[in-house]
Amino acid sequence: MGVALGEFEPHYWAFRDRYDRGCSDLEYWSAIGAELGVPVDESTSDTLTRIDIEGWSTLEPSTVELITALAIADKALALLSNAPVSFARHAEKQDWAKNFRVLLFSGDVGVAKPDPEIFKLLLERLDVPADECVFFDDRESNVEGARAAGLQAFQWRGRPAAF
Repeated sequence: MGVALGEFEPHYWAFRDRYDRGCSDLEYWSAIGAELGVPVDESTSDTLTRIDIEGWSTLEPSTVELITALAIADKALALLSNAPVSFARHAEKQDWAKNFRVLLFSGDVGVAKPDPEIFKLLLERLDVPADECVFFDDRESNVEGARAAGLQAFQWRGRPAAF
C-alpha cells in the first residue's frame, strides 16, 4: 500500500474482526486504504488478499505431524478459525485440511471466537457434548470463551507444550 508497516499495522488489526466475520476482501482492504488515504481497487484488493493468505499459511511441521497422528488414531478433529472467507477457501484445499472432520471458519458464519455462538456451532457440527471436546487456541481470550461454552480448553504454545 506504499506506507510503513508501523502506519499500516494498526489499521490492519482495527478492521480485522469485521473481515473475520465475513465482510468481503474489497471492503476490508478499502477500509484500511481509506484510513491511510490510499485508494484500493479490485486488483489491489486481490493482491493484498493473496499476500495476507500467504502470511497466514505457514504451519509448524511438528503441528502438522501431531494433527496427522491424531487423525490416523481416529480422533475427531475440528478446525475452528477466525478467518475471512478467502482464507477459508484456501485452507480447505491444503493437504493438512483432510485430517479434520469439521472445518469451521468465522467468515462463513458471521460469528467469531470468543463468542459462545461459534463454539455452539462447532459442537453441533462435531456432534459431541461440550465436556468431551478438548480445545486449543493461542489466544487466552478464545480459551476463556471456549471454557465459558463448556469445552475443556487450553492455551496452545506449540506441540511440545501440549504434552
